[in-house]
Amino acid sequence: MTAPAAGAAVRPRVLHFVTGGFSGATQVAVDLVRAHAASGHFQPVLVLRRKRTTSPERVAALRAEGIDVRIVPGWAHLATVWRLAALCRAWRPDVLVAHGFSEHLWGRYAGLLAGVPHLVHVEHNSRERYSAWRLRQALWLSGRTDAIVGCSEGVRRSLLGRGFPADKTQAISNGIRLEPFAGADARPWSEREPAIVMSARFARQKDHATLLRAVALLRTRGLAPPVRLAGGGKAGARRQAEQLAAQLGLQGQVEFLGHCSSVPELLMRHRICVLSTHYEGMPLALIEGMAAGCAVVGSDVVGVQEVVEPGRNGLLAAPGDPQALADALERLLTQPAEAERLAREARGDALRLYGLQTMTARYEALLQRLLAAAPSGAPHADA
Repeated sequence: MTAPAAGAAVRPRVLHFVTGGFSGATQVAVDLVRAHAASGHFQPVLVLRRKRTTSPERVAALRAEGIDVRIVPGWAHLATVWRLAALCRAWRPDVLVAHGFSEHLWGRYAGLLAGVPHLVHVEHNSRERYSAWRLRQALWLSGRTDAIVGCSEGVRRSLLGRGFPADKTQAISNGIRLEPFAGADARPWSEREPAIVMSARFARQKDHATLLRAVALLRTRGLAPPVRLAGGGKAGARRQAEQLAAQLGLQGQVEFLGHCSSVPELLMRHRICVLSTHYEGMPLALIEGMAAGCAVVGSDVVGVQEVVEPGRNGLLAAPGDPQALADALERLLTQPAEAERLAREARGDALRLYGLQTMTARYEALLQRLLAAAPSGAPHADA
């Protein structure tokens, strides 16, 4: 570490470790790194755990905007921990923030090995694949962790239900950049396409299948709205969705757009945004639909329930229930005045409650409090 110039302020170093799969957790980590750089309160680095879906183009784009991005192996947990610990010893962060399952395990193990003074665990989903052994590891690590953050109140409650310490666990709701949606009010409802968008990566968590089956049911009711599916993710999961769409005879109606570089523009051209999902933490994709001025429908699961108040700012459908989702979509498609009212309320909520500035300010305040307190982790190995 280079010594600072005389009189120069020393900014605490914060390392954000997250999956390289470019999930919602990755987006939150990226947004926090940007916020740290903009505020000048911290010197950040973003460390991605390499996945098969890690896009070199997206990594290059982050580096091109000035973000310090490092990548560690993901082929074995020991390799991840070893390389991340080595990076920590070299870069010497004051705080390591480990985002998401199972990265929060490997990240904190690496932080302990390297003697990082402060460790933070961020949980991004209400239902993760905790085996009994991994839950024991997470609970053991919680005793050596300064703070545990759930990305919604529902996630916080799920953590408490698993036995995580209440005195360390809090909720900080995820937020989105609102600036890209500034033009939503200039897109009148009457000029938007009466079509459906779902912006979500193809993965086990997301439930594209129920949406496709709901769209097939709508066809039996005389409704055939265009459906656009935006998002990357796992190739196998996308192939399964494409095969199901073909089996249901939806090839000409459903478009698979892949990774979309301008999701706000896509959403602002459409009337309806859907998030069909098995579980969530805080549904950023649905919040973006709200900010874009879409009428939104979400699966009735933890996280989504906090964002959507049925009949006021959107609709909920029972998870995994194509008929319930078809009923909600039919209501929006056939009752445009009600759909427009719901969309207007949803946009107001997004602007008032879910701005990125609110989220990042709360995280920075948390980090400042931790740095002012005694560390929970071990001292630096070479301190």
